[in-house]
Amino acid sequence: MLAKTLSVTTALTVLVGLGACNMSAQSNSVPETAQSREDVEAVVRAYLLENPEIIMEAMLVLEERENARLGEQLASNDADFSVGPADAEVTIVEYFDYHCGYCRRSLDWVMDQVENSDGRVRVVFKELPILSEQSVRAARAAIASQNQGEYLEFHQAMMRHSGQLSDDDIFEIARDVGMNATRLERDMESAEVDAHLARVLGEAREHGVTGTPAFFINGELYSGFAQRELEQRIESLLEG
Repeated sequence: MLAKTLSVTTALTVLVGLGACNMSAQSNSVPETAQSREDVEAVVRAYLLENPEIIMEAMLVLEERENARLGEQLASNDADFSVGPADAEVTIVEYFDYHCGYCRRSLDWVMDQVENSDGRVRVVFKELPILSEQSVRAARAAIASQNQGEYLEFHQAMMRHSGQLSDDDIFEIARDVGMNATRLERDMESAEVDAHLARVLGEAREHGVTGTPAFFINGELYSGFAQRELEQRIESLLEG
């Protein structure tokens, strides 16, 4: 409620300010005084109160701009593995846990967005291990797998694993996709992986992610895997 109130206040302030500037510019031959500015602001405020839909339109524009900025920010770190062109029309940022059932269920859908979009959709993968210690181990392995260039195949294989991922499972999957498991185990404990996990966790907390999966579509947060809702948003962006 507070965020909504702040948005309304911000939109109102911007509109009043713009109105005052525009009306002042139209009568720039008359020196502006504090009283004349107050008069202009009163006229603009009265107009906005009589036409509240303008405030809603301004709020939507403001929200879209804020979402766009957030989307660019979340997708800008090269340490996060991504698929699809950097300049894609739609960017999906996914926060996931390898032991999350809905994350596993969404895997094929996520991959389909990239593979069948003709380069119009990009997906950024962010490991958010919140369910168990083995979730942390799997996330560490996924991040470290980038050093061997096998992230995507390894990610999909771990997501498709049935049940808990033990260390033995993780290293067996690594070998199956062509990685050096000994190197992977060493790389998992690096300071770079520590920093990566801490950064992603901090992002999630800052931007309201409270569970997995969580998707940001061009900066707009969708919690959980509501497939139809996600598809409708993507379709509207691609059509729009």
